[in-house]
Amino acid sequence: MSNIRVIAIDGYAATGKSTLAKKLASELNYRYMDTGSMFRVLTYQAMTQGFLKDDRLDNTAFEAFLSKNHFYWEGSTLGFNQQVLRNEIRTYEVSTNVSKIAALPYVRKFALKSQRDLAQGHSIVMDGRDIGTVVFPEAKYKFFLDASPEVRAQRRWEEMQQQGSTVSLEAILENIRARDKEDSERAIAPLRKADDALLIDTSNQNIEEVFQTLLSHLV
Repeated sequence: MSNIRVIAIDGYAATGKSTLAKKLASELNYRYMDTGSMFRVLTYQAMTQGFLKDDRLDNTAFEAFLSKNHFYWEGSTLGFNQQVLRNEIRTYEVSTNVSKIAALPYVRKFALKSQRDLAQGHSIVMDGRDIGTVVFPEAKYKFFLDASPEVRAQRRWEEMQQQGSTVSLEAILENIRARDKEDSERAIAPLRKADDALLIDTSNQNIEEVFQTLLSHLV
């Protein structure tokens, strides 16, 4: 993997990971990979392809479906199953299911191989929950973003309001707390800070302030 240069940005939901990773990639002229959106895409596929019904997942059929599909670069964005998905994967319904889909061993194995394959030959900024601990533990630069659940819920609520969502702030806060618990306690690749990652609390910082902090640690 010596031909891969990775900047890993891990952390909790709604801490600004994706926005900051995208901004950093643009600044450095690196490719950007949002691994969280990959799990959202897989969750969306499970829901729309009929594998997830009434809170029950047909694991055998879903695993077979994954074996016949793959992520690919569509320009600088990711495609899957002949689709490039955008706001469809950002719904409250996807958010309520993504952590349990992401916790499945065969899904994580599929995503891990996809992430490493997609990174081949690129300088890349990756954000997610296990980039610095599992996907690329040898990455030279690792950051871990945190913020209070209340601040993160407010950010996610404002984002969803702009998309026309009517989900309440209280429901989003409950969802974020549930996702934190699921992500941190899952058996495979749990969300945790790598020992050599820089911890940044974004609760009282705007995107530009955090961005400058990230830049200042890249040499």
